Amino acid sequence: MAASDALVTRRRGDTDPKGRRGPRRRRGDAGYWLYLLPGAVLFALVIGGPLLFTGYLSLTRWSGIGDPTFVGLENYRRLLDDTVFWQSFRNTLAMIVAMVVVPTVVGLVLAAVLFDTIGRRFKPRTANALRAAFYLPQVLPVVVAGIVWGWILRPDGALNGLLDAVGLGALSHDWLGDPDTALPAVMGVMIWVQIGYPVVVFMAALQRVDPELYEAAEIDGAGWARRFRAITLPQIRPETFVVALTCTIAAMKVFGPIYALTRGGPENATNVPSYFAYYTFFKKLQVGYGSAISTVLTLIIVVVALLFIRAQHRAERRDGSA
Repeated sequence: MAASDALVTRRRGDTDPKGRRGPRRRRGDAGYWLYLLPGAVLFALVIGGPLLFTGYLSLTRWSGIGDPTFVGLENYRRLLDDTVFWQSFRNTLAMIVAMVVVPTVVGLVLAAVLFDTIGRRFKPRTANALRAAFYLPQVLPVVVAGIVWGWILRPDGALNGLLDAVGLGALSHDWLGDPDTALPAVMGVMIWVQIGYPVVVFMAALQRVDPELYEAAEIDGAGWARRFRAITLPQIRPETFVVALTCTIAAMKVFGPIYALTRGGPENATNVPSYFAYYTFFKKLQVGYGSAISTVLTLIIVVVALLFIRAQHRAERRDGSA
């Protein structure tokens, strides 16, 4: 009877007594890959093809007219001696602070306060309204936000007008026109733009945390800071990795706010690799050199993403073995 059952199972294409899949099941599995074909074609056309072509252009000298001249690694050797290129990457570190470190830390605290304090002591609608208010800058078009902040920070703008109105006119300044204050001013704008994204993600993550954990900790006398450290942080660690990774990628390829506010100036004080590549490519018509900048930036983003993913896997294995 057992032998006949095994024969029927093999005829149905499931598994044999040793657990191997039958040929019919393998043929069925191949059909699932067809669902990935449209996405693979779109990826090749929209991302893969342009990326390879950019890599090729980075090995050439070309003004966009005529035929490219192959020059090998000359553009990359030029990058090593380009002070503007290295300054743009130093400015990227400032963007990472403004778009990753500060929003993630502040957003985590705000999400915990909204969820654990305001959401419990007041109506949930209050927490939801505040969450929407924090997220509003993310909804605004980048160009619109840049124009508004440019109007606020210009010499005759709203900020200097407010300082004059409260008797602090001596602090009035050309915030975006001075190399010493342009980068901090842009960083402040980017914190304002970015803060809502971590708040929304972390509040969504806190929805899956068992409320009994907070109630038990509160009964045991744990204060908000103790609950935040012992419950909130460990429970939403995966979302923390996601926020840090996506915000880091956004900071490394930031373009719109720089274009709208400062055009990389003054004196390259706010220049970043993406805007430097755009300016070199389209304004100076040095297509090969601009492609080399873009290629290096892409490779750095890929390496950073892989490091984040590896760190997340290590943290998950460590938590699983604990």
